[in-house]
Amino acid sequence: MPAMRQLLLDLFGAGSATEDIEPNRPPTRISQAPPATDSIVNGSAPALELRQALPPAAFSHPQANRHIVLGDAQVAYAFRRGRRRTIGLTVGAEGLSVSAPRWTPLAEVEALLRQKSRWVLDKLMQAREHSQAQTLVRIDWREGAPVPYLGQPLTLRLDPRQRHGSAGAVLEGSTLWLGLPQDAAAERLRDTAQAWLIGQARRLFTARLDHYAPQLAVRWQRLTLTAARTRWGSASADGSIRLNWRLIHLSEALIDYVVVHELAHLREMNHSPRFWQHVGEVLPDYAQRRGTLKAERVPQE
Repeated sequence: MPAMRQLLLDLFGAGSATEDIEPNRPPTRISQAPPATDSIVNGSAPALELRQALPPAAFSHPQANRHIVLGDAQVAYAFRRGRRRTIGLTVGAEGLSVSAPRWTPLAEVEALLRQKSRWVLDKLMQAREHSQAQTLVRIDWREGAPVPYLGQPLTLRLDPRQRHGSAGAVLEGSTLWLGLPQDAAAERLRDTAQAWLIGQARRLFTARLDHYAPQLAVRWQRLTLTAARTRWGSASADGSIRLNWRLIHLSEALIDYVVVHELAHLREMNHSPRFWQHVGEVLPDYAQRRGTLKAERVPQE
């Protein structure tokens, strides 16, 4: 298993909708050249030609280079080969991605997709519905607007005289004071408030990682904040943790679930029963938190 393998937590759910399936055939020659049709995998000219030739698909990944009919739906998916022992199916906000060992025949990959068609279509529909709902969540960047912070609304107020400090924003109770003039543009309000939110996210996430890492008997090495629209976070085998700063909009209980989820991947780089056992030992109610997280919507701008 590669040392830098990453486990991802999907923004639209508690974890990426992922399945790994052992192919039916063991490899005979890893160096064996793939079929000529596989030239589309690496984004070459044939891939572009294939995408242009495809009929409209019900679900289409932006990097799609293959398509298949599952039930009554056409699915255009991103396909790639690599050094792996299983066929991996991942459904995220962008659509279906399929990874396969270099030696696995395309016919076997497509047979697996048809076998798992109900799972694939269910996950694609869930991702689409959540994505559509997510696009409705926006902050109206003006004085008096509510901004979610740790699961509760803060009220934005402008402080043109900067009595609350000249550097950005200051929190007083449930009011977030921004050191900006009354005629400040919406973009300035957004940038100033988000800079404060990101700073709070780094402080809180670091504290929660430090709190839970000993309970899981792991050590994290580096925290990176992301602005991804599709994932809450990821963990790498080298101890690197990536967390979406927009988690700061959610309650601490949900933030803790994501933190524990990623730290548990430093014990098990998968979503096996042992992985969930580690999560459950720290958060016995993780299933409830996981369900709540799936239903959450956070502002994207």
